[in-house]
Amino acid sequence: MAQAKVVEGKATPRGAFPHVKVAGNHVYVSGTSSRRPDDTFEGVEVAPDGTVTLDIRAQTDAVIRNIGDILQAVGAGLGDLVQVTAYLVNMQDFEAYNEVYGRYFDRNGPTRTTVAVRELPHPHLLIEIQAVAWLPGKEPNS
Repeated sequence: MAQAKVVEGKATPRGAFPHVKVAGNHVYVSGTSSRRPDDTFEGVEVAPDGTVTLDIRAQTDAVIRNIGDILQAVGAGLGDLVQVTAYLVNMQDFEAYNEVYGRYFDRNGPTRTTVAVRELPHPHLLIEIQAVAWLPGKEPNS
């Protein structure tokens, strides 16, 4: 039986979906951003004059850390990821995103697809990542 979970201490999903769903030994993480529990975003600075500065490196780092926290809530970790799909609003950010991603994963890490999208659910978001992991120590179909 599959178990869905909204993880305490993380930003509440903005729709009718969980942060994560475990089905047998597979873990499916919903699209995750740099949004904090207070609905602010890491990697976003708004100046007093309203000028907004977005930082793809800070957002990428926050997204990966958020995924790690979500995985930890079901007994897994970043090392258990088998596949990630990253959505970038601007492929000009690819190099910086890839640099941060490389701090967490190498060629033995999860498979990855990076897709350019027109927009994400909030104008301050530059990146969102969804992921699939393997739950360690759990036998298939148990």
